Amino acid sequence: METTTIKTENWTHLAKQLGELFAQRANEKDRTASFVYENYEDLKAHRFFSALIPEELGGGGITYTEMCEIIRIIGNNCGSTALAFSMHQHLVAAAVWKYKHKNEGAETLTKIAEQQLVLVSTGAKDWLDSNGTLKKVNGGYLFSAKKHFASQSIIGDVAVTSSVFSDIDGGEYVLHFSIPLKQQGVSLLDDWYTLGMRATGSQTIIFEEVFVPEESIALKRERNEFHPIWNVVLTVAMPLIMSAYVGIAEKAEHLAIAATQKRSLGHLPYSIGKLHNTFLACKAQWVAMRSMANNLNFKPLGLTSADVLAYKTNVSDLARETVSSAMEIIGGQGFYQRHLLERLFRDVQASQFHPLPKWSQYEFTSRHLLENHKS
Repeated sequence: METTTIKTENWTHLAKQLGELFAQRANEKDRTASFVYENYEDLKAHRFFSALIPEELGGGGITYTEMCEIIRIIGNNCGSTALAFSMHQHLVAAAVWKYKHKNEGAETLTKIAEQQLVLVSTGAKDWLDSNGTLKKVNGGYLFSAKKHFASQSIIGDVAVTSSVFSDIDGGEYVLHFSIPLKQQGVSLLDDWYTLGMRATGSQTIIFEEVFVPEESIALKRERNEFHPIWNVVLTVAMPLIMSAYVGIAEKAEHLAIAATQKRSLGHLPYSIGKLHNTFLACKAQWVAMRSMANNLNFKPLGLTSADVLAYKTNVSDLARETVSSAMEIIGGQGFYQRHLLERLFRDVQASQFHPLPKWSQYEFTSRHLLENHKS
């Protein structure tokens, strides 16, 4: 099948134009906790879901750094759209890395580009131990599980997931695979009612004895053991995901500075200066974080993963501090739901819940540092 490649001279400029539309819809989507369907239609129409895929496979061929910037721009306007979109893009980024470095996955990437498929990750709650069960049957497995926090599951086409298989030798393994979300035995709970990021459509996915063909198994690893595949996934995923929160923090700073234009200054110059210092630190850590992916030309290393996760914690802390400082500067007006900052404050709180939570990250990073320390 022949693919159609849509090219643009400036993807970030197009993202800014679309972002203006997303901003107009954001409050209503947040108020009703309804998914950003229209935004996804716009992104699909302009082929953003395949923008990161190489041109020879029908994609836009943009760089990883450009995609981070695009997500940041969308985050300026609608945090929910930026975050949900980043979940698709980090799965694509991992697949593009694999294609570039192992010459694998071309067929999958081409299919995503042709059909503008939306990929859904269940990795937030899976991590090293995963959950659910796999029962061996003729030709494959029957898969049953509940997968929480599955962003954009409400509109997704394919779930990239994992589950636990107990082998006859008594060992427990985690198998990784993909499942079409329209497949029999797959359903969604209507349970995404949250403090923030209300429009990401992150419903829990229920899998009830869903058949997984043997050939769909992409990886088998020992349960609770760190597999080298995570060195790819973490390095590409975290900068893209945190791009949404950098965009939110940037918007909060803009609102705070704009609000001071109509007020007597008093202590505000000091507060604005402190706010800007905080945001610059947030942005600098994010830039350092995404540079580790080196536009998908990196060697997957445990120490890189340890640093990427440390950056993730720092960016999350600084993004939340930026928005909190903006709230202090704007004052009580920011406490009203009619003020944009109120939504930004709620949305940015979600940054701390992406893998790994702070104290788990401290342990993970320290373990890698100690294991690789040379006297």
